[in-house]
Amino acid sequence: VALQTAVAIEMFHNGALIHDDIQDESDMRRGRPTLHRSEGTAMAINAGDLLLLLGLRPLIDNGPMLGPELAMRVLRETERMCVESAEGQAIELGWRRDNELELGEADYLQMVLKKTCWLGHIYPLRTGALLATGGRMDLEPFIRLGFFLGAAFQIQDDLLNLIGDEARYGKELCGDIREGKRTLMLIHVLSHVAEADRV
Repeated sequence: VALQTAVAIEMFHNGALIHDDIQDESDMRRGRPTLHRSEGTAMAINAGDLLLLLGLRPLIDNGPMLGPELAMRVLRETERMCVESAEGQAIELGWRRDNELELGEADYLQMVLKKTCWLGHIYPLRTGALLATGGRMDLEPFIRLGFFLGAAFQIQDDLLNLIGDEARYGKELCGDIREGKRTLMLIHVLSHVAEADRV
């Protein structure tokens, strides 16, 4: 019962990563050149779009197996995840565009909740619970659980970007700094340096 939804989650995730790499101008992903570096930006955007659209097909195919009501609930969860993720990405891109320096831990965690946690943790937990219980379980506690899991993952990823083994990490080291990402580490540094050094 969960296979179709799991396939959709993986397709959404990979499509979002392709777009994320373009927006971040990243060079490496999983130890190889990012798609826009190897195939060009236009081809990468098209591939990312296609993966996101194709991710809907397994969810539509869920209908006969799950019944229309449960299949629609999974689609609504998918819509919410897409909106939350896009809002989180917009927050992060806006900080970089505006060179935002007045951020705190709560700002970072709100961005991570939307950008990282919904797609990678909250959405899979909530859809898994929907499928496992036939829609009879309260899904709200999974937001908190998914937030803790996703925030821990993102903080670890931000740390590995600074001090990880590049061969094992799979992405270029210190890329977050070059890209101007407001990681928890950068926010901490900015809150402890002299005003003249923050520019």
